[in-house]
Amino acid sequence: MSGLAGEGAELARLRATVAGLATRLGMLEDQVAISQVIARYGPAVDSGSAAAAAALWADDGVFEVPPYAVWTGHAQIAGMVDGAGHQELIANGCGHVLTAPLVSVDGDEARAWNYAMNIRWDAGQDRFWVARVSANLWHLRRGPAGWQVTHRTNRSLDGTEEARALFRPSTDSGASARPREDR
Repeated sequence: MSGLAGEGAELARLRATVAGLATRLGMLEDQVAISQVIARYGPAVDSGSAAAAAALWADDGVFEVPPYAVWTGHAQIAGMVDGAGHQELIANGCGHVLTAPLVSVDGDEARAWNYAMNIRWDAGQDRFWVARVSANLWHLRRGPAGWQVTHRTNRSLDGTEEARALFRPSTDSGASARPREDR
């Protein structure tokens, strides 16, 4: 009997190990998927792909970039990309360069923090220059279409408290990915 009991205990340990690995793998898959959503932003807006940029957001998603504007929903976000101001930026040479995000997942909701730089071409000086560096806080939700942005807050890192405050929650020890309970 002790042989069967030992095999049962070993099987239970093996099942627990597999369940733990599945949870950890799910957490990593979520982090990668969220990072990919954020990484697609720069190429979408710099290529003028309004539909691709808008698709990163949920239907009611918000993109807030004071003092410029707040855009809500796919039509407004696509309109920002198709707008004269943005089209002039990319026609003159512009790159939206985003750093790798710090991602915190809690079930089907997530937050991510990163830097964004708006780098522009100066043909007269034959050089690129950094026009803006900003702090970004992304709120994302998992839905039928996968992870999408529900709210992106972008603030210039111009010395103001508001911009620095966006990053503070990312410094908490709790701002790491948590495994989903249902995996």
